[in-house]
Amino acid sequence: MADDFSLDAPGGRFPPTRRSAVRAVAGNDPAERARAFDVLVRAYYKPAYKHLRIRFRKDAEDARDLVQGFFARAFERRFFDDFDPARARFRTYFKVCLDRYAMEQARGEQRQKRGGGAARLTLDFETAERELAREGAFVDPEEVFDREWVRGLFAAAVDALREACAARPERFAVFQRYVLDDGPDRPTYAALAAELGMAVTDVNNHLAAARREFRGLVIDLLRERTASEEELREEARAVLGAWP
Repeated sequence: MADDFSLDAPGGRFPPTRRSAVRAVAGNDPAERARAFDVLVRAYYKPAYKHLRIRFRKDAEDARDLVQGFFARAFERRFFDDFDPARARFRTYFKVCLDRYAMEQARGEQRQKRGGGAARLTLDFETAERELAREGAFVDPEEVFDREWVRGLFAAAVDALREACAARPERFAVFQRYVLDDGPDRPTYAALAAELGMAVTDVNNHLAAARREFRGLVIDLLRERTASEEELREEARAVLGAWP
């Protein structure tokens, strides 16, 4: 397939299962383009909303309207067709498009009603707003978009890992307690083994396997959100520290 990457992690542990939504959204197949656009909306609406709230100091209602209007305009005018992965990451290009749209709206250059009468997307802005309220003064206007993008990526990977571990819930339990829980002290392997009723060696094995699978899932999601092998590797290094 033209939109499939051939890139695998070393040893072929994580074969590609997702197609690039960034490339598909610029295609001519209406159904595939709509599917790809939905993938990008789900990945980017919270970063876009928080960016507009903090960087542009929009109130909640205006930020929601701008996000809805931006996605409607992006789909109608095919904003993402001109993306060139050789020049920038897609998330950088997306933010440039969003900023330009917000500034045009502020100047009153877009006379058309926001969204152009298109159906409004069902997006969970309430959760984004609650997260902003919890973060409060810790939100950095210059970093909020990228930080939320990475957080959303990891949250999607955690959900995928939980589903993948459905037949072995003890594996996800080890990963959750040792990696995800926000307690002040990380439990030792021995304490975790006693808590979960397993041997220390099992804790070690489950944790190693879960971490390996989690990294593979992050890469798989990045494959969907990038347009080239080079961009995929660059984003993987950015969020994971290194290409596995």
